[in-house]
Amino acid sequence: MNFENKVVVVTGGSQGIGKAICKGFAGKGAKVSILDIKEEETQKVVDEIKKDGGTAKFYKTNVMDSSSVKETFGKILKEFEYIDILVNNAGIVNTKPYEDVTESEYDLVMGVNLKSVFNTTKIVFPLMKKRRSGKIVNIASVAGKRGGGILGNTIYAASKAGVIGLTKGLAREGGPYGINVNAVCPGPTETPMLKEFKGERRNNFLNTIPLRKFGKPEGVANMVMFLASDLAEFITGEISDVDEGIMMD
Repeated sequence: MNFENKVVVVTGGSQGIGKAICKGFAGKGAKVSILDIKEEETQKVVDEIKKDGGTAKFYKTNVMDSSSVKETFGKILKEFEYIDILVNNAGIVNTKPYEDVTESEYDLVMGVNLKSVFNTTKIVFPLMKKRRSGKIVNIASVAGKRGGGILGNTIYAASKAGVIGLTKGLAREGGPYGINVNAVCPGPTETPMLKEFKGERRNNFLNTIPLRKFGKPEGVANMVMFLASDLAEFITGEISDVDEGIMMD
């Protein structure tokens, strides 16, 4: 998986899975643009990448806001002229029971998890069609297949199910133009979202996982990079689980 001089855009790269994705691509020679709202945390990721000899740049962006996204992509395209790979990773979780979720909380989850994918892809998709080449990888969740229940509630599940549907639709539309669109569904992964699981609760959770361990952000990043690489030339519309066996039937 060689991404030498490939232009890669990643949303939500300040921590966890997003950080691992950014560092993974940069470590393979890509020029990484990171879109996030968290300035200090994301700049640290950029600094780490540069320290390791990679190339990365931070763009403060509200991915829910189409005007903010357009402004950022205008800057990226001014520098690089094209985008090879788009990774829609930005996401937040909500664990409240359905009846307790407010309209504003619903809008926030849908905005970050689903509308952001619409906003970024709306810009990148026609550019890739014109070049007849491109890779888009969206981060969904096993919750989007199960209806929640794992680190996310019904609303979170609905947002990630939307990402899955959007991925398959874009794969159909992009296929004739050489665009591969896939999604990755992480299971429980060692990120800040898992902090609430401690002691006996953590052990009980682990006992429900076939591999008896939580995933690592790097494991998800490896799948993302595979799907964005030439090795996955004939894979599109695929929803790949990286879930330690949770979705095993």
